[in-house]
Amino acid sequence: MSDLVGLQRLSNELLKEILDCIDSDPERSINIDRRAYLSVESFRLPSPPVPSRAHDIGSFRLVCRRFAELGIPYQFTKIATRFSIKGLDRLDKICGSSHLAKHTRKFSYLVPYFYLEGREQIERALRSVNRHLHFPDPSFFKAKVDDQRRIVRSAQDARILRRAMTAFTSLQHVQILRLQDEADGILLDYLHESDAPLLHLVDLQWTPACIHATRTVAEALVYARSPFSRFSGPMMNPQSALAIKDEIPQMVPILASRLTCLELHFDDAQELNERMRQMTGLFKVVFSAARGLQALHVGFPSRSPLDLGLEEIFNNTHWDKLRAFGIQAWRLSADEIINIARRHSKTLRGLRLRDVQLRDGSMWKDVLAMLRTEMEQLDWVSLRRVDYSRHFDELWANSMEVVDGSLAGASDSDDEDNFSAHFSVPGSVVDSEEDDWDEHSMADTDHGPDANEIALSPNTTASLPFCTCSRSSNPASADDLGDNGLFVLYQQRKMWEKWVIGQCPEHNSN
Repeated sequence: MSDLVGLQRLSNELLKEILDCIDSDPERSINIDRRAYLSVESFRLPSPPVPSRAHDIGSFRLVCRRFAELGIPYQFTKIATRFSIKGLDRLDKICGSSHLAKHTRKFSYLVPYFYLEGREQIERALRSVNRHLHFPDPSFFKAKVDDQRRIVRSAQDARILRRAMTAFTSLQHVQILRLQDEADGILLDYLHESDAPLLHLVDLQWTPACIHATRTVAEALVYARSPFSRFSGPMMNPQSALAIKDEIPQMVPILASRLTCLELHFDDAQELNERMRQMTGLFKVVFSAARGLQALHVGFPSRSPLDLGLEEIFNNTHWDKLRAFGIQAWRLSADEIINIARRHSKTLRGLRLRDVQLRDGSMWKDVLAMLRTEMEQLDWVSLRRVDYSRHFDELWANSMEVVDGSLAGASDSDDEDNFSAHFSVPGSVVDSEEDDWDEHSMADTDHGPDANEIALSPNTTASLPFCTCSRSSNPASADDLGDNGLFVLYQQRKMWEKWVIGQCPEHNSN
């Protein structure tokens, strides 16, 4: 009892410092134009809570009412909910408590593959499974199928999402993520590698799941008149966006007008050019309505760069407040990059050109020279895996991997980037289910499971002995950068990043 009395005498400020030692400060912000922003805040699965930390925060809140109130932001600022009966029920309970829901600023919706209607015959498909494969019991999959069917047919998810978006009065960031648990991964591998054709019995697909999740979340946000201003879709399917346009077209400009940050990555490479061409009208509506954008990223699969003109997607739009801009996996001319950068030369502080391949007749040195001389506010530029289109195609014709950095012996992570560091979403994640997490999804490599992960802001401070200050004999002009117009080496582009912003890793401490 005496220990409790002693604790009660501590000030709220000191107690919050204690909580900060257990878990990160929920009020700490990450700026939107910092290079690591997208990687940290938008394009990774929320990290599962560390059991000891979650237990410690929970125990702290059980001490007394005062401690319970102080601990709320550390548990409920970020909420991750899985599309499942259990996950939605938990979300329903949270949004039923206004003193908890009012703290939520980021909502992550974890959506698994959908089992296609009429092709859910799990037991028949798995009869021939070798017992030594340690395959989950068919009843486990049947329960998932029943869950999915029940949720969709009863519209349970739509109802709870509307209630949640209404309750989250401080919501800033909405994120839709594809979730593949270990069991679904095993089943997908088995279906695609099995000698017997089984897809007529069982089929899991992301497209219908993405369409359903995007539609129900969009409807809930409009219904609740949510104050959200940021949307992240790192695993979007083109058909889901088209479905929104066709099914609820009036919602698109309403939602877009609220955005200050939009991060989209389309991960389906099938008929990519044609599908994106079908979406040009939708992009025009979105970008015309989203006049307040401060950060924007649009990306595609690294192995399948989009072969459309940049302005077919961006429609020569100018955003007065744009501070960070990123694109990924695109075949472009130098002039296309120069033109969009020049349009935002007075405001842009971060530029990300990931997996961009220059077409014949263009050279990177022309892009770099313009960025160095005309961008008034540029703090960082990311050139991860940039190359020339012809060389890129030759690599893929002769290899299963596009090798990048093999000669450098160093990682090229964009975690140090901070694309979105002027926006913040505080707190830790709740509403996670232990089996929701795919441990392999958190790897951070150029060619592993997260090769397409987006991070719009790598800090170009660092690892090369390159100097651009007056005491250096290094390149003074773009013509001296070693650009041969044929291919780009790892060492070159890292040096180019530093040269563009006039940074001297040797003599500058920052």
